[in-house]
Amino acid sequence: MTPIPTRAIGALQVTIVGLGTNNFGMRIDEEKSHRVIDTALEAGINFFDTADLYGPSEEFIGRALEGRRDQVILATKFGKPVEGKGSGARPEYVKKALEISLNRLRTNWVDLYQIHEPDPSVPIGETLAALDELVKAGKVREIGCSNFSVEQLKDAAAAVAKGGARFVSVQNEYSLMKREAEADVLPECERTGLAFLPFFPLASGLLTGKYRKGSIPGSGTRLVDSERWRKTLTEENLDRVEALAGFAESKKRTLLELAFGWLLAQKSVASVIAGATSPEQVWANSAAARWELSAEDLRSVERLIS
Repeated sequence: MTPIPTRAIGALQVTIVGLGTNNFGMRIDEEKSHRVIDTALEAGINFFDTADLYGPSEEFIGRALEGRRDQVILATKFGKPVEGKGSGARPEYVKKALEISLNRLRTNWVDLYQIHEPDPSVPIGETLAALDELVKAGKVREIGCSNFSVEQLKDAAAAVAKGGARFVSVQNEYSLMKREAEADVLPECERTGLAFLPFFPLASGLLTGKYRKGSIPGSGTRLVDSERWRKTLTEENLDRVEALAGFAESKKRTLLELAFGWLLAQKSVASVIAGATSPEQVWANSAAARWELSAEDLRSVERLIS
């Protein structure tokens, strides 16, 4: 099996396919989550992304990785409200949140610690100073952010103390179906060297190939079961899915491969983090990133989605 290529997030080298774990404890139980983790390691995926918000995900990961923690680049997040724990980006909370995550993950360090969303009530410099202390203490290797605008990224860069830790990544929504990041955040990443981590890279399932005109699955999928996501099943979106799937099929590829390959053709994208609820999905995701789109492929896709 050919190893999955890696790209840099600061000092970290992560596989270009990552494992998102927000399904753990929500859509699959611990036993199935453990199988997904085992399969990801077998497939050569070294980048796991979780958050304190994702139910028991951190605990499941911690138990599954006992004895093999060093095989994984582990990312988690803090800042969004967690019942019984708190929220935000105040220095004292940042340190408390990390200790709780380390305990759940059964580890002494987190490779990438990310603020899950901006906290307008706290000057970003104070949060960065607290994160820098955690880096200097060896509890965190690199720091990143999520759901930040280009203005917030610039404010954070300007607030870094001399010699202090700075964000090396930003995790925002981006896919063939949702391209707002191209207007400002992606160019900022390219200008400054920030790694971009797209979340919802498969548009919550719309780009998996399961949702085609005339064959929308029944209950049991995120898009169908959730009112929030069901709204994306519009005629316009399904027309776009058909066009993209047709292009992929003309190249003897799948829509899933196109979704991954297109994202990885963007210069600043370091890894496509995709969730999985079964070993089969892990294998499909790990294989999907093998398609390197040519310049002509990218032009053809652009015509379909513009």
